[in-house]
Amino acid sequence: MIRLLLADDQALVRGALAALLDLETDLEVVAQVGRGDEVLDAARGAAADVALLDVEMPGLDGIAAAGALREHLPTCRSLIVTTFGRPGYLRRALDAGTSGFVVKDTPAERLADAVRRVHAGLRAVDPDLAVASLAVGASPLTERERHVLALAADGGTVAQLAGEVFLSEGTVRNYLSAAIGKTGARTRAEAVRVAQENGWL
Repeated sequence: MIRLLLADDQALVRGALAALLDLETDLEVVAQVGRGDEVLDAARGAAADVALLDVEMPGLDGIAAAGALREHLPTCRSLIVTTFGRPGYLRRALDAGTSGFVVKDTPAERLADAVRRVHAGLRAVDPDLAVASLAVGASPLTERERHVLALAADGGTVAQLAGEVFLSEGTVRNYLSAAIGKTGARTRAEAVRVAQENGWL
């Protein structure tokens, strides 16, 4: 029996996934959480074999949660199951140590097969997303540029951003300027949009 943890901030989605997966004779949902920062403890407590993680969750996103599992509980493999099939998310997820990445409209039998592949130590990646990821390429942003641009997505002045990241205003301006240039945008807001659409944030 493959023991599963489901992590998604939408209870309805979690319930639907649990119902579908529990129909499989070799799969058992042993834990469900609605926040990314609850994943590690829940996986430990339930002795989960595979964690199915949404990307966008409160507390910690699914990609960061996958990284925490890889570091602290490597016996539990992770599979990203998300609405947001963005190429940059796939690359970041694989870098964080996930074994698979599928979108939520994947047919139930393919999702179950992805879980089995991940449990067996194989990769399970949505083929269309893999092709899109290759076409888009890696994120051009450095980690600092990505961090500053992600904070800029919530608005705020350069002074406010500088205060949040403990950098000078000039340095923050430089990071924002570099991010704008690398995304081919004309404004900070457009750079945020481009980066979000590509899954770089």
